[in-house]
Parts: sequence; C-alpha cells; structure tokens
Amino acid sequence: MGICFSNQIKAESPFHTGVSSKMVSGDGTELSSNSKRSSASIPPTPRSEGEILLSSNLKSFTFSDLKAATRNFRPDSVLGEGGFGSVFKGWIDEHSLAASKPGSGMVIAVKRLNQDGWQGHREWLAEINYLGQLRHPNLVKLIGYCLEDDHRLLVYEFMPKGSMENHLFRRGSYFQPLSWSLRMKIALGAARGLAFLHSAETKVIYRDFKTSNILLDSNYNAKLSDFGLARDGPTGDKSYVSTRVMGTYGYAAPEYLSTGHLTAKSDVYTFGVVLLEILSGKKAIDKNRPTGEHNLVEWAKPYLTNKRRIFRVLDARLEGQYSLGRAVKTATLALQCLRMDARSRPSMDEVVTALEQLQESKDTSKNSQKDHRQNRHKQPNGGPKSCNADEKRTTMAYPRPSVSPLHA
Repeated sequence: MGICFSNQIKAESPFHTGVSSKMVSGDGTELSSNSKRSSASIPPTPRSEGEILLSSNLKSFTFSDLKAATRNFRPDSVLGEGGFGSVFKGWIDEHSLAASKPGSGMVIAVKRLNQDGWQGHREWLAEINYLGQLRHPNLVKLIGYCLEDDHRLLVYEFMPKGSMENHLFRRGSYFQPLSWSLRMKIALGAARGLAFLHSAETKVIYRDFKTSNILLDSNYNAKLSDFGLARDGPTGDKSYVSTRVMGTYGYAAPEYLSTGHLTAKSDVYTFGVVLLEILSGKKAIDKNRPTGEHNLVEWAKPYLTNKRRIFRVLDARLEGQYSLGRAVKTATLALQCLRMDARSRPSMDEVVTALEQLQESKDTSKNSQKDHRQNRHKQPNGGPKSCNADEKRTTMAYPRPSVSPLHA
C-alpha cells in the first residue's frame, strides 16, 4: 500500500469485478529473481523475514518510538486509510530520527498494519524489499520500519500535496483543477520513476501504477509509492514473469489479464491509462458516467485520433492552457502506450523522451491558440472557462479517498 489509499479491485480475469483490497501475488513465490544484480542497489532474493530486514538500509523503529512520534496514533493525525490499515502524520528529529514534538523536526507518514486484517503482511515485506534499497528522485523514500510483537509499521517521507488522485478527480468550487503544465510535469516525473524501475540494472515491474500511487511533494514533483505488488522483471532468456493476475480493475494490460504474463510493457499500458486520465480529468472506470462511457479507454480511443473530436476527451477546465498541437501529441503518446500488441508499445525511456520534448516545445503560437478556441467552441458542451493555472494549497495533505467508482 502507498501512503494514500483507495479501494482496489482484484482482477482474477478480464471479467472479474469483485471487491477486494489489493493482494500480493498468490503464486506461492516471494518477490525474487535469479538475476545476478548488484546487492547494493537491487533487492536480493528474500529467504527469511530477518534477511530482508537486515539487508535494507532503513531505520529500525520501536513501537514506542512511533507512538510518541504520532501522539499515540491520535485520530486527528490520520492521513488516509485502506485495506492495509491507517496512515498517521508524525514528527521525528532529522538527525537522530528519534520522536520529536509535533511541529518540530521532520514530518513523516507512518503506515500501520491493521492487526485484525488478513491482508498486508506480504505487501509490508515487499515495501521493505524494494523501497528499502531502491533510490530515485521519483520514488517515495522509505525511512524505516517497525517489527515488534504483532506490530508492523512503515515510516515514509511526508508528501505535503498528497496523491495526484485527490487533485485530479475532486470537484467543487473551492478546488482549482490541476493546470495543464502541472499535469504534464507530474506525468513526466511518474514516467521517469517507471523508466528507472524498468532499467537494465533494476528490472522491476511496478504492476500497480495509478493516480492514487503518485504522491506529490510541495513543488508537485511526482514520486511513486506502494510497491506491494511489484515484481522482479524477467531475467536471462525469459521475456515475461508468469504470475497470478493482481492489480486494480480498469488499469491492467489486456495480455496480462488474459495470460498472467507480466512484462515491462504491462506497466507501459497502465501508464497510457493514467495519461488518459490526466488529459481528461476522468477516472479509468466510472459507472456513474453515461452508458458507453463507463470505461474511459474504450470510450476515448476513437476521439483521440481526430483533431476536431479530441476536445470531446480533453478536460474542459483546461481550456486555453495548451495548444492544439501539444494536446494532439500527448493524446498520440497515450494511444501508443495503449496499443493492444504489447511489443508495439514504446518503452518507458521512449515515453520519457516524448514527454520531455513536449515540455520543452514552444508550440504556443497565436494561430495554434486560435485553432484551439475555434475547435473547442464547436463542441456542444464546452464546459466552464479555464481556471487559474496555480494550484490552491490544500488544508489537508492526504484527503480521505472517495469510494471506488465501481461501488459508488
């Protein structure tokens, strides 16, 4: 689980829509591979719980440490909740990492495993196995853990802006929508995180990429969280990892759903789903939408190939913030990621390059902006005018997630 939580779907088959908190792969194997990789930067094959903990470059906290840091896990310090348990805000000394008074020292997020729940122990181990050793600017930092009696907790850096999900999908006059430039910045940061995981040295398949697992720091820099479903990628002459199908309904790649064969291109497909959510401001699955629009990918694909129809998909709240050319290029990138043939999808390195070029391009000429307005007003439901690009500071860093759209 990540620092922010959302209801999730266990995808047993392409047709399964039963409710379940997210589960670690049930194929009977630990998170491991036979890869001959550097133990300094890559999670080793875990053979026992003790080995995993000892091999991690993390602080071992006592339960009393974290009780003090979170003011005895007070309800008013809860940042989020999920199948794993609850996440609490706390404070520790920057140097000694000892508990400090509220408002002083370094702010942390403490995730506490629900002792009464059946789900979470393997995910807890997986978080330590991966985030305990992998370091990258676009991965959330795991500071430490607590294993004491039946208590299992994880301690993360605090992400002041919470999850992208809460910024992208919330509605109301109080909230300003994420601007086009911020959305593209976040997409690029998240893509860099995935590209790092897929790199030849790391070879990790994330498997649960979605907006609720993209956390944002005070400058809207994206960091991936929630490595409970991550798997080591294929090694040697193998092209995929065979595993039980797990993840979140509406995001999983079609070939993974049908065969259980997991590759880095499975993550690329999921990135395409999220990029489409970023462009549209709509959730991947939402049965509250009109008939025919429940599945965002199926509904949006036909519109993304046509310059005049693309505005049916783009978030109306972003009007005037981007050029038609830039919107078309971003939509084309999403379509490439969503190709049914996994082999024809771009790599995450290629996605990063494309997003970097979109960030650097100066395709904002008067003609392009005029094109945008003319085409936009041809649509019957134009929606509200563009809002301020700057994001208002939220009063709660990790708003409680809404009920899953499948069960609203």
